[in-house]
Amino acid sequence: SPAGMVLSVVVIVLLSVLYEALKMGKAVLLRRALLALPRSLSQEALTEPPQEGDTDPAQGSPSLMAFPIFSPRWFRYHVGQTLFHVLQVVLGYLVMLAVMSYNAWIFLGAIVGSTLGYFL
Repeated sequence: SPAGMVLSVVVIVLLSVLYEALKMGKAVLLRRALLALPRSLSQEALTEPPQEGDTDPAQGSPSLMAFPIFSPRWFRYHVGQTLFHVLQVVLGYLVMLAVMSYNAWIFLGAIVGSTLGYFL
């Protein structure tokens, strides 16, 4: 029915907008997580060239070895990033599944939703 098709297209537009919003939220959370790293790790240790004999970058760098991986602040950001990633993957597959119905209106709804979500 025409009403069902319109509703389907609106749902796909909203899912696509939400997918783009999750991408932006994930980028913002990544930036905050990088700012939560100690200054010595986030700026100096990551820009140092690796030593000639090192196979693992964490072996030769004392600042990498001293960083508490399980600090509460960093762990919260990492859990948040993981949840954002899972939601982004699920929404991406849902939109892809809808587009794979080979309906032109659904496809256009996904395109319009992605465009709107990126614009906002």
